[in-house]
Amino acid sequence: MERYYFDHNATTPVAPPVVDAMLPHLRAHFGNASSIHQEGQAAKQALERARRQVAAFLGCAQKEIVFTSGGTEADNLAVLGVEGHVVSSTIEHPAVLAALKNRGHFTLVAPDRSGVVSPDAVRSAMRPDTALVSIMHANNELGVVQEIAGFAEIAHAAGALFHSDGVQACGKIAIDLTGVDLYSISGHKLNAPKGVGALFVREGVALSPRQFGGRHESGRRAGTESVPLAVALGEACAMPREDYSALRDRLEEGILRSVSDTTLNSAGAPRVPNTTNIRFDGIEGEAMVIALDLRGFAVSSGAACSSGAVEPSHVLMAIGLTREQAKSSIRFSLGLGNTVEQIDRLIEAVTAAAAHLRRMAPAYA
Repeated sequence: MERYYFDHNATTPVAPPVVDAMLPHLRAHFGNASSIHQEGQAAKQALERARRQVAAFLGCAQKEIVFTSGGTEADNLAVLGVEGHVVSSTIEHPAVLAALKNRGHFTLVAPDRSGVVSPDAVRSAMRPDTALVSIMHANNELGVVQEIAGFAEIAHAAGALFHSDGVQACGKIAIDLTGVDLYSISGHKLNAPKGVGALFVREGVALSPRQFGGRHESGRRAGTESVPLAVALGEACAMPREDYSALRDRLEEGILRSVSDTTLNSAGAPRVPNTTNIRFDGIEGEAMVIALDLRGFAVSSGAACSSGAVEPSHVLMAIGLTREQAKSSIRFSLGLGNTVEQIDRLIEAVTAAAAHLRRMAPAYA
């Protein structure tokens, strides 16, 4: 059976140019970038070229990029590396929320029913001891985009720093780091391998390290850098990007037209062009995921990091959905390799799966 992948917000296929760029540093150029001999200096040059590519992608200085093991570590370093009270939101990724619970001393603000966080809510949550505001750029489940420049202004007016989790925004929308102090990205959301990410740290921002050892990454992240993975991230950041908004709109319109009792979550809110989250009344989301998987389509009922959780999505609950509504929602996320033909086949599969599942659910009838 031919397979079709519509879960790019969970992870992305590694692009061929990224593989090609990485392979020489696995096969032959194996030096430690901290060594002073020729093999080490060759590795150092490759590492710094990758850093330049990531910096160019984000529009910042090369020295402001810290390589990490992924988005989670980048978020943890930002949130745990600043002392003081933190203001964040209830729809953040677990990498931020769990870090906040670990450190304590924080306030969470709720979004509106479309998933947009209000600047007034953040402003009201600020305290004299607030040191950091952390609001994600684009939500991983809804795709909703926040106006992060406004939150940065609120933070700076109170003498605090501003961090944004940009893992789901990078490669999908233009990135402008004006006013942003800390910004997280992840390679495997950008068609690079898993295990690499980066944190933008604006020059002059003091950040306490979370790992201890050597003075790698200018003393901000100890541990010998993975040159092959850094090279892969750099190459991914240099790739041209496609706009999937037309395909996303075709998918939404097709499903909403063909399947009754469906609702587009966060309709009307600004969203990244590759993501849609649709509620199917009377259908368990996990059942729909399995039904589509059997038909050859990979989709998601929530964040991949929460897969298998009994509880409904904290994001969907935060925008006011009931437990039943949250558990009947499906995320479709597009990316490299998706085509009009695949979209049309997915619409047909969703239509057939929904009809089948509802026939099996007497409560729905």
